Amino acid sequence: MSYSDYGDNDPIYGDDLADEDRESRPRLMLMGLRRSGKSSIQRVVFHKMTPTETLFLESTSKINKDNIQYVWDFPGQMDFFDPTFDTTAIFGEVGALVFVIDSQDDYMEALARLHSTVVAAYRVNPNITFEVFIHKVDGLSEDYKIDTQRDIQQTTTDELADAGLENVQLAFYLTSIYDHSIFEAFSKVIQKLIPQLPTLENLLNILCANSGIEKAFLFDVISKIYIATDSSPVDSQSYEICSDMIDVIIDISSIYGRAAIGAKSQGYLDDQQDQSDDWTHQQDGHDDYEDSNGGGHGHSQAVVSNSSRAGSLNNQPAQSGGNHEAFSVIKMGNGTVLYLREVNKYLALICLLRAETFEKQGLIDYNVHCFKEAMDQVFELKRAERTRREMEANQLLEQQQHNGLYGHG
Repeated sequence: MSYSDYGDNDPIYGDDLADEDRESRPRLMLMGLRRSGKSSIQRVVFHKMTPTETLFLESTSKINKDNIQYVWDFPGQMDFFDPTFDTTAIFGEVGALVFVIDSQDDYMEALARLHSTVVAAYRVNPNITFEVFIHKVDGLSEDYKIDTQRDIQQTTTDELADAGLENVQLAFYLTSIYDHSIFEAFSKVIQKLIPQLPTLENLLNILCANSGIEKAFLFDVISKIYIATDSSPVDSQSYEICSDMIDVIIDISSIYGRAAIGAKSQGYLDDQQDQSDDWTHQQDGHDDYEDSNGGGHGHSQAVVSNSSRAGSLNNQPAQSGGNHEAFSVIKMGNGTVLYLREVNKYLALICLLRAETFEKQGLIDYNVHCFKEAMDQVFELKRAERTRREMEANQLLEQQQHNGLYGHG
């Protein structure tokens, strides 16, 4: 599954770009020295490869677009300062440059490469956002992590200041593919590329204020990157539990969902294409997933799951009379409620709230419905603006052609 598959419901740009226009959208480029972990990051985040499987990946020998047209994996051994490389072509359309540093190795050479890369990229495209992943920190102590980040950040800032680029802002993240830190870091990187982010955050703030929701995330369910959240501080535990909820819903509905059972009987499970298909097909069982109490509350000391509609994020036409949208509620033993609601085929809203607040579920459902309608309007305005620009461009082209034909009359 690639982000180019989003079409009309692109969660990153909200723009139904034609295939020939996709190359023009801002790219996200992964750079760094060899064996720093770039390819592993790309495979884990965007291709759902397990961290242990990345141990067998071969070193990248060429620029890897890998069917995800805006995420490029740049080989560490490739010298783009070579005259044969066109730096304008490399950095001209880049929206974010992610430089990966192996924290478990001597990173002085990596810092030198980072400096030269930032200088070259900034001269070509001053609008690039520069992100530094201090990677493979899972094997480091907490004190050593902090010291390493401080050293890398201070050295990089000083070198850029000496080069007269003190206005260039770099963001630093401690990451590992063995926990949620890599997904959190990519979430913050992707958010900087979303032009509608302030509007989405404002909508989430309104939703939380009027529904008693403590925290709300707008997730891409395939990569588990959250593309927006409300303005309250994000703590890792809240993100992790919401991210894990997606996996729980996928796993449970793949077993008990109607489509999964039908798939077995029809014998086409063997040729499922990718993780996107897993999510979209296996969620088509919301009516069959009601518990024996008609969607009422179960009871458990640890976790209580109440999924009255473990719905469907699918491309199939809805059946008559069916409400084909994903919806699930998980009640934790500590009184926290996790509330998931599908926004579109690839986006899901996940909220954390208290059990006493969830007693007003009708109000929450209505406010979420209003939030979804507002989101549709935001992206519809974006599409309308793009249509207007295309019409103006066509009119200008026609005028130029008309002047060319009759200008010498």
